Amino acid sequence: MAILQIRRIQHSIYAVLVFVLQFSSLQFPSHGYNVPDKYFINCGSDSNVSVNGVVYVGESNPIARLSRRSKTESNESHVPSPLYQTARIFRSESWYEFNIGTSGTYLVRLHFFSFSSPSNLYSARFNVSVPRFWLLQNFDARNVTDNNHAPVKEFFINITSPTPNFRITFRPLPSSFAFVNAIELFLLPLHLIDDVVARFTYSGNNRGLATFNGLYSRVLETKLRLNVGGQIVINDNLLRKWSPDDSYLVYPENAKVSYPFSGQIEYRVEDDSEGPNANKFTAPTNVYGTAKEIKNISAGAGDAKLLNITWRLPVEKNIDHLLRLHFCDYFSSQIDLTFFILSIYDINVMPINIDGNVYSELPAPYYYDFVVHSDDSGFMRVSVTPVESAKKVGAFLNGLEIMEIIEASNSVPPDPAESVSKHKRLPVVLGSVIGGLIMVFAGVIGFRKIRKQKPVENSDWLPILATTGGSSQCRLTEGTSQGSTLPNINLGLKIPLLDLQLATNNFHASQIIGEGGFGIVYKGVLENGMVVAVKRGEPGSLQGLPEFQAEIMVLSQIRHRHLVSLIGYCDDSFEMILVYEYLEKGTLREHLFNKNLPRLSWRHRLEICIGAASGLNYLHNGPARGIIHRDVKSTNILLDENHVAKVADFGLSRTGPLDHQHYVTTVVKGSFGYLDPEYFRSQQLTEKSDVYSFGVVLLEVLCARAVIDPSLPTEQINLAEWGMLCKNKGILQEIVDPSIKGQIDQNSLKKFSETVEKCLQEDGSGRPTMGDVLWDLEYALQLQRGANGIHGETNEDSSSTSSASASLQLPNVRCLPSLSTLSEADDSIIRGFLPVRN
Repeated sequence: MAILQIRRIQHSIYAVLVFVLQFSSLQFPSHGYNVPDKYFINCGSDSNVSVNGVVYVGESNPIARLSRRSKTESNESHVPSPLYQTARIFRSESWYEFNIGTSGTYLVRLHFFSFSSPSNLYSARFNVSVPRFWLLQNFDARNVTDNNHAPVKEFFINITSPTPNFRITFRPLPSSFAFVNAIELFLLPLHLIDDVVARFTYSGNNRGLATFNGLYSRVLETKLRLNVGGQIVINDNLLRKWSPDDSYLVYPENAKVSYPFSGQIEYRVEDDSEGPNANKFTAPTNVYGTAKEIKNISAGAGDAKLLNITWRLPVEKNIDHLLRLHFCDYFSSQIDLTFFILSIYDINVMPINIDGNVYSELPAPYYYDFVVHSDDSGFMRVSVTPVESAKKVGAFLNGLEIMEIIEASNSVPPDPAESVSKHKRLPVVLGSVIGGLIMVFAGVIGFRKIRKQKPVENSDWLPILATTGGSSQCRLTEGTSQGSTLPNINLGLKIPLLDLQLATNNFHASQIIGEGGFGIVYKGVLENGMVVAVKRGEPGSLQGLPEFQAEIMVLSQIRHRHLVSLIGYCDDSFEMILVYEYLEKGTLREHLFNKNLPRLSWRHRLEICIGAASGLNYLHNGPARGIIHRDVKSTNILLDENHVAKVADFGLSRTGPLDHQHYVTTVVKGSFGYLDPEYFRSQQLTEKSDVYSFGVVLLEVLCARAVIDPSLPTEQINLAEWGMLCKNKGILQEIVDPSIKGQIDQNSLKKFSETVEKCLQEDGSGRPTMGDVLWDLEYALQLQRGANGIHGETNEDSSSTSSASASLQLPNVRCLPSLSTLSEADDSIIRGFLPVRN
């Protein structure tokens, strides 16, 4: 018993310390950003060197620890930079160790220049690693150094928690050695690179845009950074180098160098904003103020090569790369004059059009990120192509970056510092803890006085009713990188990690049933026999923590037959695991697109839509206060064994506006194709944003096609735009899923299409409430049933027993303490007694 008490005390102290460290290291956006003055190291020298206004500190000034198994060499001959007069030489495994005080994404630059020396740096062969990642393997100095420039290897590394011993380790290959001339390591601005970006797939059955989650759990290595249409740019706001693009053009005769912009490129967003709007750290004005544009936008259609500008870019073969493309329309006199197609590997990705959704005035600097898996050619092709509808300005591009995505490797030897037992680090002087907390609270008070009024994600957590008992543990009490914490809670839903390991056969690959933005989903069977879905975030990472918290906070407050039920959660050993009821039929999207599954009849599709609308209506108007889902899409609508719909995935959910407000201001998040254009443009989130996204789902259900399909003609790429165009032309019937065309009553289709049109109104104030949508869908179902007859459905597959109004019971789970007795009668509608509504 005494040992147990000691462990509890140790755990509590450790949790408090983690909280203090996390809170003290927050990147508060309102403080702005300046490039830190550390770490810039002039390796192999005791003297400081100033290069382009940056001071590289000699090693006699111990700003970083250095293992002593090394020597120095110097050079007196001519070199491109004073940094390359000296080098640190390693004959055995050696390292530089850095004290990282703030979580975030760091830029690491390693300088290598093989000057003439007794060691003959030209012959060096070595590996370089950081914890869990190889930065360089079999590095050969002969392949990278010439007389014109010194190679600089640049990496983006996310460090998820403060550490006093982050190491860059140099490992010579047998019979060789390692060296380095200079090292740069500094914290980058918030959101310079985001964790979740678009993935573009150009081959197979799933061509188009999807979501790639987890850049923060990888390392990025810069391969190319091009100032398209401009000259070399050095030492921008982040000390980066931009090179001319001329040598990468496939058809140089198609492109002309645009005149440099003589005015002022203004960044119209804060320095910590998320894409696609650029800020001053995204790229410098030298890049956005120059471009290459198409030379002849009226070239003949018979000669394909005259219709685009194409860059052929060297990349590693068969590896994921992050491609960032920079645009700035300084040619047009107003918005909506530019329209062209972006292609990768000659496959259309998306239209590029400044139509007011990005900015309301020009020039407008912005960018797009895509994860692209390279083919086996060793090159990536990127093209911009004008279309006939372009009114004035043809295709253009201002800048381009390519970064190779490096995966973690089990072959990286662990650093000795990593093997230190946590228990050896636990003893702490209690007075230091109390003093640290006092400083934190004082900092909070001061911060509240000076912070600016601007959207900060996760700053408005859903309220939770007070409970008795102990406080939450581990992750639920830690601060996030945005500065938000959860209140102390004791939901009675915590499940030990061991139980979930047993339930999933220790998270065995054979139990995997899906993978989403948060993590991998496993099928499991708890000790009581309940079948569950276990969604596991990446162990040990703080990325995804806001989504983990939001999901618990939302689902702990709501119970509804059309919302997925939370069975429990686990945050033991720095895990983030959510456990849900298991819905064996999977996602709505699978039943629309998977040809191996039975086709859903029109009646069943209507019932699924009604169920999802009922769940969303409950979120917006239920007793738990207005909740905006913010990521409504067909993959977040799950089906149980009877095809009853349940809305899932509340990681991006936000509380709705207060009574005196009409919207919540927040950074834009959501999924391509479903995103409300008004929300995207204004960053003002309302419940009508969910209504728009649900309107896209309704079209998806009707047509059974992807919401974004770059392989289609331009006007058909976006399903929402194409569907409304067909509706206005009176040809919507032509794009209905062929498998249900013969089943749909025309009156039911008319009511359904009118509902879709109302949901997809450009102006949110013109859209219906989710309650109105629910009523209209119920009416469309009644019209369908009336056409099929009261007792039979002769034109449909009636084998399913699905019914959105069936009497369903929640799984036999532990009671949710917050709102466990909520009634669902408020949003129920009795079928068969619906009045006609105009």
